[in-house]
Amino acid sequence: MMKLQSLSLGLFRSDYLMQNPEGNKIKQVEFNTVASSFGAISSNLPAMSRYILRQMGHGDLIKNMPENRALSGLCSGIIEAYDLFGVPSAVVLFVVEEVSYNICDQRFHEFEISETRPDIMIHRKTLNEIYEETTLNDKKQLILEGKPVAVVYYRSGYEPAQYPSSREWDARLRVERSSAIKCPSIHYQLAGTKKVQQALAAPGVLEKFVAGSATERVRDIFTGLYSLDFDESGERAVEMALEDAERFVLKPQREGGGNNLYGADVRDALLRMRRARERAAYVLMERILPPTVAGYVVRPGAAVPPPITDLVSELGIFGVIIGTRDKIYCNRQAGHMLRTKLAEANEGGVAAGLGALDSPYLVDM
Repeated sequence: MMKLQSLSLGLFRSDYLMQNPEGNKIKQVEFNTVASSFGAISSNLPAMSRYILRQMGHGDLIKNMPENRALSGLCSGIIEAYDLFGVPSAVVLFVVEEVSYNICDQRFHEFEISETRPDIMIHRKTLNEIYEETTLNDKKQLILEGKPVAVVYYRSGYEPAQYPSSREWDARLRVERSSAIKCPSIHYQLAGTKKVQQALAAPGVLEKFVAGSATERVRDIFTGLYSLDFDESGERAVEMALEDAERFVLKPQREGGGNNLYGADVRDALLRMRRARERAAYVLMERILPPTVAGYVVRPGAAVPPPITDLVSELGIFGVIIGTRDKIYCNRQAGHMLRTKLAEANEGGVAAGLGALDSPYLVDM
């Protein structure tokens, strides 16, 4: 009988803002380990930006725009994991939502893999379809349409609403029990929670994973992260937030955007759940105050020409990792994503309609 799969594939994105009060130091907002999106669309944006610069007579500025190969970089991770699985007849499975609003970003991954490796067949299935159409054989292979699945790439399955019944949970369990390489595996997905981010920022923890001078360089990107457990440090964090709620963001263990609380909502939430177990499920984070730039936001139905408004941008760096608990097969940077939003907006999720994808323009400071 085949052992359970020990390999994990991670297509991650680490998001950063500049902290204006600290001389524009880079600070980490969060670390995304599941369904890290917009690698495909972001890879196509520089071409549009270059076209606009040429049309405006500023083609000489194109040299300041970095290349972005996020799509090919991320897809190379899926291909490498497929090859490590080692079954030529195997397929790749994308786990998608019942209605995929971000389908364009997803499909570009399929097209890129197909162009690069025409021998790899890709299927798109919802969790409900996985429940109905897959089985586990005696080798623990996940079988779909008579073929073993080499890689399962989750673009869904990261929030409670995506598990409306036991069928979806059973489908997820079947995948996790299989020999397929998961992207992410369940432990990679849990590693992306805000609680893990907060735990890594605690004194003495980072040293268990990072050695030498790199420890302080990594720690320098952390902003203040505080546990809300029912202990002395948790009580101090609650008091700190109640005293000056505008300094903080209250984050639950959720993905997908639109779940964080800011300002007065932080105070109201902490007062409501101060003695409730629910409190420990949140993490308190010092709010990052990035510098603003003046720009235009072009939206359907908005004023033409659009007014100049204050904007802030968040930079996401994509990465690919494949490994077991004992061996790392690859660990590399794979491109970037820039997301710009109105300066007064708390959230910046593109899929949620709160931000827009953008292209970096580099200048000497």
